[in-house]
Amino acid sequence: MREEKDLIGTKEIDEDAYYGINTARAQENFNLTNRNVNEHLIEAIVEIKKAAAAVNYEVDRLEEDKKEAIIQACDEILAGALGDEFQLDALQGGAGTSTNMMVNEVVANRAIEILGGSKGDYEVVHPNQDVNLGQSTNDVYPTALKLASLRLLIPLTEEVAELQEAFQDKEREFANILKLGRTQLQDAVPITLGQEFSAYAEAISRDRWRLYKVSERLKKVNLGGTAVGTGLNAEPKFIFKVVQELRRNTNVSLAHAENMIDNTQNLDVFVEVSGLLKSLGVNLNKIANDLRLLSSGPKGGIGEIKLPQVQPGSSIMPGKINPVIPEAVNQLSFLVTSNDQAITLAAQSGQLELNAMLPLLADKFLESLETLTNGVEMFREKCIVGIEANEERCQELLDDSLGLLTALNPYLGYKLTTEIAKEVLNTDKTVKEAVLDRDIFNEQELEKILSPQEMTQPGIAGEK
Repeated sequence: MREEKDLIGTKEIDEDAYYGINTARAQENFNLTNRNVNEHLIEAIVEIKKAAAAVNYEVDRLEEDKKEAIIQACDEILAGALGDEFQLDALQGGAGTSTNMMVNEVVANRAIEILGGSKGDYEVVHPNQDVNLGQSTNDVYPTALKLASLRLLIPLTEEVAELQEAFQDKEREFANILKLGRTQLQDAVPITLGQEFSAYAEAISRDRWRLYKVSERLKKVNLGGTAVGTGLNAEPKFIFKVVQELRRNTNVSLAHAENMIDNTQNLDVFVEVSGLLKSLGVNLNKIANDLRLLSSGPKGGIGEIKLPQVQPGSSIMPGKINPVIPEAVNQLSFLVTSNDQAITLAAQSGQLELNAMLPLLADKFLESLETLTNGVEMFREKCIVGIEANEERCQELLDDSLGLLTALNPYLGYKLTTEIAKEVLNTDKTVKEAVLDRDIFNEQELEKILSPQEMTQPGIAGEK
């Protein structure tokens, strides 16, 4: 064991541990979720430490040997080393100070080893004075969150684009399959299965565009603003150069915030982006619900489409297959919606120059990004691309419905058409039989008016 000291007192730390006393105290204090700080956030903080070391050396604030050791330590961590050292609950008090100090300590202790010292000998490399030089948790943490978010937005946007294309493929495949449309779960008017899928494609295309544009909102960072955004204890050259260095190292187009005080205090940008993630979740949920309804049965429900069979559905009912992929997408949507509420509450709970609720916001925001990416990929690969149409069932339900009657409104008026509808419901007659019995149209005229193909296009059926 080694002994480390802070303003509260001394504490024994495992001599093999790369973390230090700050992390050890945080581990004792925070045990809320049994889930560690998001690895993408840790990676982004390490990137900041690497950039800061290079720039601090450039502005004559850090010795070359320390700079080289810190950068090597960061590179090793970014390559996958010391991952087990970052064990800290995702939720914590202190606006993320414990997370920032955990990274400072792990980087410092590895840098100490590189320079030939022993872990805990902070005369060689100090977590605060050297690794955290020119920084504060209050500029490091939100900058790291934005960096991690921008990186995670890329695969999410790509998956959404592929989902849109999958729906467009189904739109073309089902373009000529006529079926009954439904409003409020009741029979409505004819539509094609392809038209239904075109609406899904269009909704997802809006989500794709929103995500593409929203990255601009996350690019302005307050790195260099230190404690409250004024840049106290940071060299003026450092403030501008550190963002440039971080951008160069990560290939993420970050920009220096014009008002670092605002960028330190206010988290509304995350609320805005989270709202767009929720919009995607809402669209996914609606589509998943539709697919569950359209595939219901297979004998006692609508059964107009067949979903891919991915696993047996019951421990007691042989042959039962459930729509488990859409059901999982439903739950994903609920998660993202609840995360959005947590993000909103965290963002509005900031006080004066800082928001202490950043750890909750970061955890939920990154969770939404990652889970949506996984969920969209699952939805496309395990459900959408394998959907098949039950064309016979589509035609059967269309022929047996009152949906065709709406086309008679322009000719007969609402009152008479309603009387015919009641007759069809109360007898064994079809719509065509009930209309022909009244000698209003001959069979050829009626066939033209009640053509489902015409009814799926704009205009008055029978006049085209």
